[in-house]
Amino acid sequence: MAEILKIEDLSMHYRSSDRELTVLQAVNISIDEGETVAITGPSGSGKTTLMGLAAALDNPSEGKVTIMGKPVNPLSEDERAELRNKFIGFIFQNFQLMPSLTALENVMLPMELQGRSGAHAEALALLERVGLGARATHYPSQLSGGEQQRVALARAFINRPRILFADEPTGNLDGDTGALVEQLMFDLNKDFGTTLIIVTHNPDLAARTGRIISLRSGRIISDAKTSAN
Repeated sequence: MAEILKIEDLSMHYRSSDRELTVLQAVNISIDEGETVAITGPSGSGKTTLMGLAAALDNPSEGKVTIMGKPVNPLSEDERAELRNKFIGFIFQNFQLMPSLTALENVMLPMELQGRSGAHAEALALLERVGLGARATHYPSQLSGGEQQRVALARAFINRPRILFADEPTGNLDGDTGALVEQLMFDLNKDFGTTLIIVTHNPDLAARTGRIISLRSGRIISDAKTSAN
């Protein structure tokens, strides 16, 4: 398989009062196209920081990120935004839906930002796929947490991303609702052939991926294939 994401000697430092805080230190990861990967570790281990750097949302203090063979570090903010919009999808713990847009309009938005035609039909088909066709005209405030996350799933896949980053995708959901969202996420990921990278505290969710990378104090302490591989 072709390498889709490469992280080399990645470090991230922050200035806190009179001292420097190191959140990530000399992290090296290579992920191939089509892999499913969980990034785990206790709170404060650097998981979310690593995801933000890997997804071209921020610049590291040291090191290099390469996505689909393209070095991210030299890119301008506009170039990073274009890269994310074309090739990267996101699912967040708190859904990140636009409250003034309907479910359908939220799903359509990434495709419309690309200026592509057919957004309405594709968005409606994805809402049907996640079981929310009848809720297309509802606003986020009219939807349950599980329904909002299913809208977010549909939105994440509408641009057929090459890489999908999911940050605690079931963290705000109860067990049964979380299980439904998990299954839909893996089913859609398989259908679209996406590379899936999940940041999670949930060991059961992590075990469903093909590989688990564990962090502690900003360093990788293990990187292993799972029985799901």
